[in-house]
Amino acid sequence: MTNSAENTQAFQSKIGNKGVLVAFIVILTWLSCLLFSIYSFPHFSIYRTIAMMLLMTHLYTGLFITAHDGMHHSISDNVRLNDFISGICTMLYAVFSFKTLKEEHTMHHNNVSSKEDPDFYTGGFFKWYYQFFIHYFSVKQFIIMALIFNGAHYIFGVSQPAMILFWIVPSLLSTFQLFYFGTYAPHKNPEEIQNEHKTRTQSKNHFIGFITCYFFGYHLEHHSKPYVPWWLLWKEK
Repeated sequence: MTNSAENTQAFQSKIGNKGVLVAFIVILTWLSCLLFSIYSFPHFSIYRTIAMMLLMTHLYTGLFITAHDGMHHSISDNVRLNDFISGICTMLYAVFSFKTLKEEHTMHHNNVSSKEDPDFYTGGFFKWYYQFFIHYFSVKQFIIMALIFNGAHYIFGVSQPAMILFWIVPSLLSTFQLFYFGTYAPHKNPEEIQNEHKTRTQSKNHFIGFITCYFFGYHLEHHSKPYVPWWLLWKEK
């Protein structure tokens, strides 16, 4: 743990405040595209609607991957700033508690593919995803999101179809993206994996690596050096 903390601190000193800048770019891009989508929706063609839904899905994934960087203290060496930015990302993503997610993710890294790993399940894709979903989502979150949904409609006049298409559906689709590339594909059938991290990794293709999950598919590299932020992870391939 000491070596990990030292590596994190050394790497953070090397990259300075670039992680903060990258995080704000992700957040502002997500917010700008969301506002543009929900207020421009009446003028969208079916093709533009689908394109914006896919873009919003990718940006939702970016929010969570940014929060994930914060779980490894890779946004800023200022702990309060690091956790504050990460907390914003988890709240915007689906009203998650950053503290709770960080505790769960630490358990995952310390107990990969074991009974103590909160992300691990021995069932198939859909059973595993179901366990993954009910483990992390709560009734409280859905109530808060329902209040936000209705508040946006009745207070700010946002159309409900626009909220469904660009706020709700992309966030749900991104859970599949995160689950597949960050949990299922890297960690399924751990008995077949020979390395010490019990983790697979995507083939080297940086374009596909970014489009699929912000290089998070380079999962062995992530477990080997968890302090490396997503936007530099490709260099470890």
